Amino acid sequence: MAPDISSFIIALPKAELHLHLEGSVEPSTLVELRQRHGMEGASLAEAEQLYKYKDFMSFLSAFKDVTGHLRTPEDYELITYRLMERLKLQNVLHAEVTVSVGVCLWRQQDFSAIFEGLERGRQRGEKDFGVSLLWIFDAIRQFGAEKAQKVLDTAIQFQDRNVIAFGIGGDEKAGPPEWFAAVYARAAEHGLHLTAHAGETVGPDSIWGALNLKAERIGHALTAGQDPELIEELAGSQVPIEICVSSNMRTGCCTDLMQHPVRRYFDQGLMLTLNTDDPAMFHTSMLQEYALVQEAFGFTDEHLRELARNSFEASFLPAEKKIAFLNLLDSAVAQT
Repeated sequence: MAPDISSFIIALPKAELHLHLEGSVEPSTLVELRQRHGMEGASLAEAEQLYKYKDFMSFLSAFKDVTGHLRTPEDYELITYRLMERLKLQNVLHAEVTVSVGVCLWRQQDFSAIFEGLERGRQRGEKDFGVSLLWIFDAIRQFGAEKAQKVLDTAIQFQDRNVIAFGIGGDEKAGPPEWFAAVYARAAEHGLHLTAHAGETVGPDSIWGALNLKAERIGHALTAGQDPELIEELAGSQVPIEICVSSNMRTGCCTDLMQHPVRRYFDQGLMLTLNTDDPAMFHTSMLQEYALVQEAFGFTDEHLRELARNSFEASFLPAEKKIAFLNLLDSAVAQT
């Protein structure tokens, strides 16, 4: 059962930093895309079947199937605009959205044309909804370092057009962080920010590996608690952790909600942000994530305000924009 969402949570300005564009595609939009491309299974019930999976690997397979519906620049424009519309409804003022460029290149799509569609959607969404959005280009780790270099080439090509960071996602077991040392070093040389999924499906060594890559934010870090020294390092360095509670539950990476480390990490002084990861595929929203941690883990309104502040502070926005958003946050909280 979905938790109750308080008026405080609704009014709280937020940023979202761990959000996959393709994982935001709602079943109703999938139906639209199937009709657009003359694909079979164009009923809502059939589309919804794609959003059912039993574990992390079958989730990755479902995610890949969703991306198979995205064929034209217009498709990417549509899903970007729809995402920004939903962010506005949740009072998400800024988002740093991950695009699976590795999948586009694997499918041999014309990414330059796709990027134009992404940017058209972003510009329309910013104009209509006032939402700020930056892009993170994601390489599929199990495809290896050579393919990741090609994703990085693409990120460098478009980094003067709202591409802010480079990261790796996918199957941690099949693509350890050590493979990507040269890729990350080159990304840093070109001034891109660095993120990495780590400690989602494997142990804390993967998180140490991400830190060795100089990742500036870590996605998930679910297994960090297995290593007290790592917790000490994360608390001391204040490297932001992108927490995705519903995601971890839905993929089976965490099988018992009360065992999820979000509250323990918070109490240990880690810098946390709340995120949806793949909101359509995990049947969640930013409002629900905030409500979930409040209801299940006893986060107070003041704790939630701190998490919201973290979301802006951990963003890759320039300092003056961060300050402007933080001032908006403080003003909104003062009025509640």
